[in-house]
Amino acid sequence: MRQPLVLAALASLLLAGTAAAEPMFNRIATFSVPLNLPADRDASKTVSEIIASNEAGTLLAYTDAEQKALGLIDIADPANPKPAGFVPLEGESTSVTILGGKAFVAVVTSGDNFKEPAGHLATVDLATKQVVAKCDLGGQPDSVTLTKDKGKLVIAIENERDEKLNKGALPQLPAGNLTLIGIKDGAIDCTSRQVVDMTGIAAVEPTDPEPEFVDVNQDGLVVVTLQENNHIVIVDSRTGKVVTHFPAGTVDLKNIDKTRDGQIKPTEELKGVAREPDAVRWLDNDRFVTANEGDWKGGSRGFTIFRKDGTVEFDSGSDVDHVAMALGHYPERRSAAKGSEPEGIEVATYGQDRLIFVGLERASLVLVYKDEGAGKTPRFLQALPGGIGPEGLLAIPQRDLFVSASETDVGEKGGARSAVTIYRRSEGPASYPTIQSADENGAPIGWGALSGLAADQTASGKLFAVTDSAYSPSRILEIDATGKPAKITGAITVTRDGKPAAYDLEGIATRPAGGFWLASEGNPENKDKPTQNILLRVSAKGEVEEEILLPEELAKQATRFGFEGVAITGTGADETVWLAVQREWKDDPKGKTKILTYKPATKAWGALHYPLSQPAAGAWMGLSELTYLGNDTFAVIERDNLFGAKAVKTLTTFSVKGLTPAALGSATIPTVDKTLLRDLTPDLMKAGGYGLDKVEGMTVDKAGNLFVVTDNDGVDDSSGETQFFAFGSLPR
Repeated sequence: MRQPLVLAALASLLLAGTAAAEPMFNRIATFSVPLNLPADRDASKTVSEIIASNEAGTLLAYTDAEQKALGLIDIADPANPKPAGFVPLEGESTSVTILGGKAFVAVVTSGDNFKEPAGHLATVDLATKQVVAKCDLGGQPDSVTLTKDKGKLVIAIENERDEKLNKGALPQLPAGNLTLIGIKDGAIDCTSRQVVDMTGIAAVEPTDPEPEFVDVNQDGLVVVTLQENNHIVIVDSRTGKVVTHFPAGTVDLKNIDKTRDGQIKPTEELKGVAREPDAVRWLDNDRFVTANEGDWKGGSRGFTIFRKDGTVEFDSGSDVDHVAMALGHYPERRSAAKGSEPEGIEVATYGQDRLIFVGLERASLVLVYKDEGAGKTPRFLQALPGGIGPEGLLAIPQRDLFVSASETDVGEKGGARSAVTIYRRSEGPASYPTIQSADENGAPIGWGALSGLAADQTASGKLFAVTDSAYSPSRILEIDATGKPAKITGAITVTRDGKPAAYDLEGIATRPAGGFWLASEGNPENKDKPTQNILLRVSAKGEVEEEILLPEELAKQATRFGFEGVAITGTGADETVWLAVQREWKDDPKGKTKILTYKPATKAWGALHYPLSQPAAGAWMGLSELTYLGNDTFAVIERDNLFGAKAVKTLTTFSVKGLTPAALGSATIPTVDKTLLRDLTPDLMKAGGYGLDKVEGMTVDKAGNLFVVTDNDGVDDSSGETQFFAFGSLPR
């Protein structure tokens, strides 16, 4: 029977996680997998999937199926991981475990030949970084582990289905199995290979078991997930006999978002969803926990604690998705079937605490729970940000470390690369999240893609943010920035003629008399659906009172890099709206972008030029925000599109005192002089991640405090991470 985590309790735990007295994990380093590649390798695509460590916890080994290799990382100093080697293999590596100075690697050699699956177990000498032995497995291995006495290797031979063949329907033979191989004098004893038949067990498709993941407890019992068959099998590793087996069962889900419509609306239901578990780990000799990813017809969006007799002791239901929603990590664009998609599970004891780690592939989070013992609900502790698509989870309790390996690499799209992330457990608060949402109608306020910030003009610490085209309709989010983490307390839907409206909002400014000015970025170069840059006058309730388009002679010069920030000076007849354009338009000199002005009283437009810094080769430089500081002075975010320590993310200021914006069509446009206010790259790198690229929001509140926020792209080809910075008093 499910023991739910009540939403109110979940919200309090999220808040308490940053201030609890018990130890917390914090990210201390991120290792970019391409750093391990030899110079002669194509570095365009990498993977870090399953990860293991040596007994001392000083060396990591990860599988890279894309490169058909095993990668090694030196973490003797975990805060400064270093490349430690790259071992080519004869096929796609899928799993790895380490014993002494050797790594045992599952290797698939059949490629895309689903009808004739093949693979072997490779032994890699970690000192010489050479393959020193191979053992044919007669099929496609997917998961490998050691028995606790180090006497046997246990391997799930999946022989996976072709998802494009007959819509992935089972059966697709030959069938997989469980394989046991003895270890003699620290080496594989291939002659001892024992095949445990898994057919004839599951009710879904008994001829095609599709074994997925294995783990072994202290009693030598192997738990095997048959993912597509929604079944679990217990095998005695000493005899190779099936002890018991049972269906993984189904769940009913409430308050979820199952529709891809641009809105995070946790108001829907699913009934009778097959769990279809992927990863599995023993909690003790009597209980184990599964990550219910789903791969065919199921996927219950959570994790489940089973007793070894098949009794369900706990199921997380919709709580996992709710955590992702509260933290801005919910993958709305990919959420229909699997939600946050729990795929990885790890269990380990740190001090007196038995901890459960749940990896959410699509939400790019690792959730940490404390096992409170048999029959009790596990207690949520914290959420860890990492790379994109965490697949491999590894606890190193002897060093108070935890590691996640992300399998997703979007470098070819200009995004982040596959990475291995290292966390350390210590006394003190968790540093993540930096911003989260409150509950509304029994579920968290869904959010993401914060693309602009503004401050309330009457109350310190009260801010507003806008969401960009990642979501529809457009919304204005209300933020209480007085606490840590900052809290999204409400959402105002933007409406036009009484109906929800969709824009690509990139900038927001509060009007002295109430309401907002919003900047919507256009893309006139979109061949299928060109859009215009629009300045919006909006009421305090989100009602569009006026849409203001660029004059035709200026609009025809626009490119897809349009409005980004908006600010206001003056009141009444003197009110002036200022707009930052991200990059050069067709009529701009190279290296200069426009700061536009618009006077509502006269409807007159003007322009200044802002001098952009020179970007690195292959990169671009642009503006992402505009904030008025008073005394004729503005601040902007100037940034490139790169990641990491060498990226350019700065706050600069400029004065317009004595400058008159040029009328449209003028031959000469005045150029402002800029001054560096703050280099944000060190602030981003202190978070221990890969160095986020989209710093998009900035404002100064009534008390003079500076706030900055990043845009997580709506968790699309992104880790979903949002960093909200409260820098205190604005430097003078």
